[in-house]
Amino acid sequence: VAVPSLVVYMNKVDMVDDPELLDLVELEMRELLSSYQFPGDDLPIIRGSALAALEGREPEQGHDTIMALMAAVDDYIPQPERAKDRPFLMPIEDVFTISGRGTVVTGRVERGVIKVG
Repeated sequence: VAVPSLVVYMNKVDMVDDPELLDLVELEMRELLSSYQFPGDDLPIIRGSALAALEGREPEQGHDTIMALMAAVDDYIPQPERAKDRPFLMPIEDVFTISGRGTVVTGRVERGVIKVG
């Protein structure tokens, strides 16, 4: 599977007291990504703690880093192009039976658009 763009979230930084160790880990990640033909020096790497964000503590390591992650995704990951002028195609990925509602199918729209009515 080709992955054209990548944003990295370095999690659990709240468990490390030495900032130099975090710098070393980031450097090694960049080297590893470069060895797989990614632009390791240019990729955004966001440091934070997902648990701190979930628990609402230490916003500089939690909530703020999640917001920075989403901003990096918005800035760095291009919008996928979908052929809106072709017939609608949505492969079915799963089917659920929900009591009181009926059968619900889920999938991802590959091309085209649908409209109400």
